[in-house]
Amino acid sequence: MARIASRFARLESRRLARDAVAGLMSGLAVKNCWTLAEHAGHDSPDGLQHLLRKAKWDTDGVRDDLRRYVVERLGAVDAVLVVDETGDLKKGAHTVGVQRQYTGTAGRIENAQVAVYLTYASTAGHALIDRELYLPRVWADDPDRREQAGVPATVKFATKPALATEMITRALDAGVTARWVAGDEVYGADPKLRKTLEDRGVGYVLAVACSHPVRTGVGKIRADELAARLPRNAWQRLSAGNGSKGPRFYDWAWISIEPEPGAVPSGTLGQRWLLIRRNNATGELAYYRCWSPAPVPLRELVRVAGRRWTIEESFQASKTLTGLDQHQVRRWTSWHRWTILAMLAHALLAVLAATERAETPTPPGLIALTCNEIHRLFNTLIVEPIQDLRHRLHWSTWRRRHQHRARTSHYQRREAIPA
Repeated sequence: MARIASRFARLESRRLARDAVAGLMSGLAVKNCWTLAEHAGHDSPDGLQHLLRKAKWDTDGVRDDLRRYVVERLGAVDAVLVVDETGDLKKGAHTVGVQRQYTGTAGRIENAQVAVYLTYASTAGHALIDRELYLPRVWADDPDRREQAGVPATVKFATKPALATEMITRALDAGVTARWVAGDEVYGADPKLRKTLEDRGVGYVLAVACSHPVRTGVGKIRADELAARLPRNAWQRLSAGNGSKGPRFYDWAWISIEPEPGAVPSGTLGQRWLLIRRNNATGELAYYRCWSPAPVPLRELVRVAGRRWTIEESFQASKTLTGLDQHQVRRWTSWHRWTILAMLAHALLAVLAATERAETPTPPGLIALTCNEIHRLFNTLIVEPIQDLRHRLHWSTWRRRHQHRARTSHYQRREAIPA
């Protein structure tokens, strides 16, 4: 918390932020302003709600401090920036950015809020370092909805790859050292993102669809058609990294491809490949478009492709352990403040786990400490929620009073509607 102290205009706001992060790291089953305030010993959630909505503090500055903290503690020469989006299911239509859209969280089209995140991943560990809320065009083009949700006038509609490009550029401009970027098909299909990375000299391994066209010496051809022409000896069995059940072995093949005409400025030609992964059990194929400023072995591309899954682990841990998706806020500023505090809490767990693994040999018969286990130990040995009976009864009364007012208001509104 000392790292971000200078970002707050008032001592009270700084203390509220500390209470919020401690609550987000707690073992509370549900994390919102009500439960965090009760956990911290506050009389009501008013202070935390003020912190998220109106208090004066530099949210972007905290983001920069978080990024610096993660890179300092988890930094390594093999680092990969991983980009992906995740959705939070929401009811109603007033929460900023919410609309019916596809989200991988549900695996279908649902009423949801979608955001793009950036993870810093190395052999030491991985943690989220940036995020951008996806504002659908129906929101971006609606002045009334924008005003109600507090969307700044400077925010325009941007695609998910454009948001990813913005975050990656911001990280590189801040001095983050990363040789590679990884992402799924949404990002691999975007030529502007690929060109930005090539201009910066940053390699990429980006997934693409089976129908994605690539240019070879004989012309343009679909990725799946090119894969079908490969001889049997073109495949090599390599591990994409260790999973929970051991090394993740797949069959891999790679094919040199050519740049699109006029898409590459002089001096950044580099090396291009189509990387193909085959599941040993099902035969299912996955495709990646790759670029590197210098030649690299196949094993390196496979390693980067395997790192893409670290962002899924970051999503799971930050949602399960630090309440990333449990916010009950509607406005633009509140969303950005909640997410950065949840990311800060998750980063601390990730750094603690990485530090313990690096500095303390794991005893025989045990696995290394994970974020989940660090979370349990932190709450068992360090964090002690207030157990005072009077405090608990006060909050029971507060909740019932607030819910009574809300119910009465709903009833009055219904009764005022003509039959």
